Amino acid sequence: MAPAPTPSSRGRVRPWLLVGDLVLSAMWVCVGALVKLAVYGPLGLGGRPEAEAVKVALSVVYMFVFAWLDAASGGASYNPLTILAAAVASHGGPAVYLFTAFVRIPAQVIGAILGVQLIRLTFPNVGKGARLSVGAHHGALAEGLATFMVVMVSVTLKKKEMKSFFMKTWITSIWKNTIHILSSDITGGIMNPASAFAWAYARGDHTTFDHLLVYWLAPLQATLLGVWVVTFLTKPKKIKEQEADGNKTKKA
Repeated sequence: MAPAPTPSSRGRVRPWLLVGDLVLSAMWVCVGALVKLAVYGPLGLGGRPEAEAVKVALSVVYMFVFAWLDAASGGASYNPLTILAAAVASHGGPAVYLFTAFVRIPAQVIGAILGVQLIRLTFPNVGKGARLSVGAHHGALAEGLATFMVVMVSVTLKKKEMKSFFMKTWITSIWKNTIHILSSDITGGIMNPASAFAWAYARGDHTTFDHLLVYWLAPLQATLLGVWVVTFLTKPKKIKEQEADGNKTKKA
């Protein structure tokens, strides 16, 4: 089991993570597509009730693999929302925020695009990814709410510094799959702007207002809100009292 990144490493710029971000993003979209192909192809479960159960079981397995790769690489990730939440929660300063927003996230997007192109080239019948099935504002609300709920749990587990890799990953993976199933008929339950952009790029609708609102703006805002809420709720009581006293002093 690979150790998690030390607290001191979370709040500083780490250029070597670019390669890990790109590779993991490409692997993520490929593995997700391969699972669907396996369920509806060789396993022949298309349209049957057990198809969803098999997809969830396989998803949990590869989420454990990616969680281990995340830890082993020192923090590389396939999801822009994950590294954005980590950057904000770490209070690493402007350098970390800018590096995350303008270097790491673009690397993840490029990796996801390459992964989609590779899987479509290898398996032409792989499909075209999840699509929005409702209006843009309805979809933005659904994707934002789904993201907020996932971020709340993920950030809470990190702040509590749960030592058990298995338990932390198990809780996160089951929760993510639950939210994904609940929102899959509306937005696809992607909660990953890089993956959503890669599939939209393959379809040619990656610059539309609906895509940018639902799969970028809404989840990014939900991530920032989720981190702020968890930080506020988990703040030690003494710090809250000191801040309250400080506000009273300023008003006086």
